[in-house]
Amino acid sequence: MKILVLHGPNLNLFGRREPHIYGTTTLEQINSMLAGLASELGVTLVTLQSNHEGALIDFLHEHIDAANGAIVNPAGLTQHGVPLHDAIKAMPFPVIEVHMSNIAARETWRHHSIISPAVKGTIQGLGRHSYLQGLRAIVEIVRDGQAAVEAGKKS
Repeated sequence: MKILVLHGPNLNLFGRREPHIYGTTTLEQINSMLAGLASELGVTLVTLQSNHEGALIDFLHEHIDAANGAIVNPAGLTQHGVPLHDAIKAMPFPVIEVHMSNIAARETWRHHSIISPAVKGTIQGLGRHSYLQGLRAIVEIVRDGQAAVEAGKKS
């Protein structure tokens, strides 16, 4: 099973950017924790951080036939990333949206996610654990889907 992890704009600054909101865990540490969990779960991760929406979209397109699922932290694209929303909707696999902070508890303009209607679900407000729970959730969703397909073949 191959799971994509997309980190949006400015997330390369985790650990430095507003530590009172995002904590002191770096993106490298998050990716390392995800890699450890992926190993435990028996899945392969492919990660990308980009400050450019087009790069995130290209990454999804490149893996459209090779991935089983994805987790995405759209960061600053959460409220305005229409092209990213459309790319996620075009994927044949489930996607989970994650946020380190609780966007509903922040500035009013952050409360609405344009990405949320395109994804299977959202996990937010748990710091680095949002990513870990997102990975667990997407793996279970994909496995449930694979089991349903297998059961259908037997009937």
